[in-house]
Amino acid sequence: MRAKSGPPKSVPTPIHISRRTRNIIVALALVAFAVLLWQAPSLLAFMLGGTALAVVLSFPARLLSRVMPRWLAILLTFLVLAALAITALAIVVPILLDQLGALTKAIPAIAGRIEERLPGLLNRSGADSFLPLPVDEFIERAKGDFLNAIQNLAGRLLGEVVPFVAGAVSAAITLFGLIFIAAYLLADARKLRRLVLLASPHHYRRDVRDLWSAFSLTLSRYLGGLAVSLAIQGALSAAALYVLGVPYALLLGAWVALTALIPYLGAWVGAIPAVLLALSISLQTAVLTAILFLCIQMLESNLLTPRLQGKALRVHPVIVFLAAVTGAELAGLVGVIFAVPTLAVLHVLFEFFRARVRVARG
Repeated sequence: MRAKSGPPKSVPTPIHISRRTRNIIVALALVAFAVLLWQAPSLLAFMLGGTALAVVLSFPARLLSRVMPRWLAILLTFLVLAALAITALAIVVPILLDQLGALTKAIPAIAGRIEERLPGLLNRSGADSFLPLPVDEFIERAKGDFLNAIQNLAGRLLGEVVPFVAGAVSAAITLFGLIFIAAYLLADARKLRRLVLLASPHHYRRDVRDLWSAFSLTLSRYLGGLAVSLAIQGALSAAALYVLGVPYALLLGAWVALTALIPYLGAWVGAIPAVLLALSISLQTAVLTAILFLCIQMLESNLLTPRLQGKALRVHPVIVFLAAVTGAELAGLVGVIFAVPTLAVLHVLFEFFRARVRVARG
């Protein structure tokens, strides 16, 4: 008995267009997309944020997928991320806000204790001969500048935190959107890769596959390794400062993790508030704190970065530093933070085309 066959499938009728027409359609689509991004900038933030989160999470997901199915590795990665986010919102963030408020109130007293110890320290070290002003006048001016800068910074941070807490619903929606995009990008990474390959010219598909793999490996290893490195540096700093008896240890650890985003200079910028607070306790505590941050910097440069990021960014340190300076000139602090990932992308593109581009003779 023959099975009933369904209705015959219709064959699409091809619509023939010229290459010029195709190019015009593609150009108009790109212009329309650019106008859309210009009118709705949050769309670009969602796209970039979701993609960056997917790239970061692909690092642990790839490691877990070696011992379990990929779907389970992705699920476990997001469960861990959710647990960390809930812990941060419920426990860590309130503590940080409390310590920030307490530090803001204690700044005048801390500055007074530093002022008492600094003249003797400068005189014993001979550093007073290099100062542009007498020691007392220099300290008084530095104290005023320090108080104004710290209190303005703390007030600005608190002023930005309060609206953030008030708009918790909007923040939750944004976070959900980023996680939603990242989850689908991770789950459909192979489908996206297949679509990109199908859209590429047949004789270039192997090269496009190599470029996709290079981008995926470089960015996931760099961003994932950076996230782990920042967390380790912040946790080590907070724990060690707590042991040394330096107040506001958790807040200072968070500050260290934040400033470590800045290449090379970030570690030293993060150490300044901790050393000053330690100096308000005693000179010995300040010296131990400075040694602590020197050890953490050596740990980061000699162990964490090579182990976690490997050869993700095979660029000379001078070029990385110049990229950070260029980013600062172009976009301030945001430019500094995005300078190294951008350099990683450009380096992958450079290596890709360097191995393939040939200049015709004659």
